[in-house]
Amino acid sequence: MKIGGVFIVFIFILWSCASTSSKSNATAVVQKTSSGDTLRIANDSLEYEVIIIEPGFYGWLESNARPRGYYTETFLESRNRVWVQEWNSRFNQGRRSKALQYEMRIDYDPKIHYGYEVNYLIYNFFIFFQLRHNERLGVFDVRP
Repeated sequence: MKIGGVFIVFIFILWSCASTSSKSNATAVVQKTSSGDTLRIANDSLEYEVIIIEPGFYGWLESNARPRGYYTETFLESRNRVWVQEWNSRFNQGRRSKALQYEMRIDYDPKIHYGYEVNYLIYNFFIFFQLRHNERLGVFDVRP
């Protein structure tokens, strides 16, 4: 969707009320679409799907993001919790910034173990988003 020449970011996350104890070792499947602008992360055993549609994100991820394993999962989870909370706060306020609207709420439950890959991709999306749109979602320094 285009508004005022700026592409709108859509993040759609479906989380179930799955127990973390029996499914914590499940892995995510990452699927890049042919357009290169959509990244899909899914895990059927936890019944969630993350779809990131943002022009340039996949290319940025491949060329700028720190490699997998650079950050601990605990680090990624802690950053994601803060950034999701701020994102949802802006969503709830209907906040607009630089023609960007926080269109969808992110249902990220800190009691669910989503695994490293999901947290890594969400973390890097937030880094990309903040750098690209000159938005700050918290007190942390933002760098790739």
